[in-house]
Order: sequence, then structure tokens, then C-alpha cells
Amino acid sequence: MTVREDQLLDLTDEFSTVAELIEHAAPERAVAQAAAPVRWSLRDVAASSAGADPNVPRLLAPIDLQVIKACGITFTESLIERVIEERCRGDFTRASAVRGLVMDALGGRVAVAPGSPEALRVNEVLTAQGMWSQYLEVGLGPYPEVFTKAPVLSSVGHGSAIGIPSFSEWNNPEPELVLVVDSGGRVKGASLGNDVNLRDVEGRSALLLGMAKDNNASCAVGPFIRLLDGDFTLDVLRDEEITLQIDGRDGFRLEGHNSLSRISRTFEELVGATYGVHHQYPDGFALFTGTLFAPTQDRGEEGMGFTHRPGDRVTISSPHLGTLMNTTAPTEELPPWGFGLLAMSKYLAGLGPARTFQH
Repeated sequence: MTVREDQLLDLTDEFSTVAELIEHAAPERAVAQAAAPVRWSLRDVAASSAGADPNVPRLLAPIDLQVIKACGITFTESLIERVIEERCRGDFTRASAVRGLVMDALGGRVAVAPGSPEALRVNEVLTAQGMWSQYLEVGLGPYPEVFTKAPVLSSVGHGSAIGIPSFSEWNNPEPELVLVVDSGGRVKGASLGNDVNLRDVEGRSALLLGMAKDNNASCAVGPFIRLLDGDFTLDVLRDEEITLQIDGRDGFRLEGHNSLSRISRTFEELVGATYGVHHQYPDGFALFTGTLFAPTQDRGEEGMGFTHRPGDRVTISSPHLGTLMNTTAPTEELPPWGFGLLAMSKYLAGLGPARTFQH
């Protein structure tokens, strides 16, 4: 579907999947020229998306067959927090004290280009202080961290619940820009994402990254994909300011931001590290680009920092991409993920004879 003012238009007759649309040489022009019928009111569907009624239309994640990839440690601030998590061994009660030690070792906040002489100096300073970390290599070295965030078709959209496993006691949202890339490595659009993270799990061992990142409903994307065009370009996104607001049932409020102008690697670097002669994605991929946001505001006892509680409303917004809102819930209490590739294949078969791919 596509959005025109307050109407949602059905593009199924033109493109059976979002991945097919993204493969078009000029998807923004194809959408603008499509004679698509009006199906729903955007206002009505957005309102029903936050409800639990499965019988009314709701917004899904705006990606489908794309592989869901993510880059980590793309901001100096996120590097520092990963080092803190590692030295805490995932124990949030030690985070405040360890944060002070790390910042003292660095002499305050640092902002360096990965792979630069300055980055090597920071690495040397931390190592000399006994704070060597495997995260330093991806934060300061020549190669970024790239991982698979979630399986194909498993993302949730605007209004849906996001899952926090009950075994986690230290977790947080990660508001991020998501680049939508075609099979040739060309960025065709962008969206907002929440790379839900379990800090206590990842802090125990980087080898537990999959457990920390990939759980039921732990990947939110939305509200829509905004396609690049002559006015909305990657250069516009380089200065995008993503804001975050968390409102708890207990009256707690936390605000944060993710300033893309402070990212330590370019979008082109991140895409190039994900796609190339070393790895291809025939259906394209969605790439989370990382965040500088890491909450340190105490929610309860002083020095204990922040962690989610059930019912937290997480609102991620930016000037050019809209608002993605989700509410936290225990992962184990959410409906199991049930619509995978087999179900998608059956759905596409039901649309009728396969069309010749001409885009």
C-alpha cells in the first residue's frame, strides 16, 4: 500500500511484495503513477493498530522479504556503553560506577573516526588502563559490526507490542534509522526502527548477541518506508534527528535522541560492509544503522539506571519519517510469530498466476 494524504491505496495489482517495489528502477515514480484503489483510512488503521482486535486492519512492518540486518557500535557513545556492559558482566547494579571509571580513563567524551590515528590512540589509552574490549575493534577499527537482527517477515509495525523476555533485568529500546536497500546495494528508502536490546545478556558475552537481539516481537519497523527522490535524499538523512520518548504506567518518562550527524561511519560504509562480492541479498535488505542513545537515567533506586517495565509506551519520531509507537510486553505473553515464508508463499500463490518480473 501507499499513503496519499489520509488514504491508504492498495498497490497489490502493481507489486505483490514490498521487495518487488524496491527492485523497481524508480520506485518513487512507480508509486506516484500507480492507479491504485483506495482501501482504508490512514487515521482509522493507525488508531486500530494499537488495539488487540485481530479482525480489523492494522499496520504491519513496511518490509517483507528483505533480510533484516543491523550495524552496531556506529557511534562513540554506543561504544562506551558496550564497554561498560562488558565490564559489568551484565550486572546493571555496577553500571554507574564502571561508567565513571571508563570516562575517567578517556578523559571525558571522545569523538573519533574509526581506523584513524586518533582512534588508535583511544584504543591504546583504554588498553593501558586495563580496559581492552572486543568492542574496541568494531568501534575504532576499520570494519563495522554487522549482524542479522531478526528473521525475514518477523518484524512488527506501528502500534504492535514489542517483546521483552522475562529473563532480562536490564534492557532498553534503540531508536534507529533503517535503510531499505535493493538487491544491487542501492538505498531506495528509509524508515524508523527499534532495535530492542537486552543489555544484561549482551554484557555477559558478545557471543550471546543473538539471544540479546532476536526474540519474538523484538524488532519494530515503521510506520512506513519513505522512498528516496529528488528532494528526499541520503544527504537529508545524514542530518536527521531521531527522538525517543518512553512513558511508563508508573508515571516515569525518559527522553532521548539519536543524531545521525554524529554517526562515526557513513551510510555508504555500512551498506558496503553488508553487501558486496562477499554477500548478496536477492530480495534486498533492511539495515539498522545504529544509535548513540543509551539510557542512564535512574528509574527507581539511585545508581540502578533504566530498564523497561511492561506497558512502557515507546515513541520514536523524526521530521522526515514520522512516528513509530509500540508498547512493551513480556515476550512470552505475546502471540507467537506464525506468518513465515511458507505462509507468504501460499498468500502470493493465492493472488493468481505469477506475473513476469519486468521492473
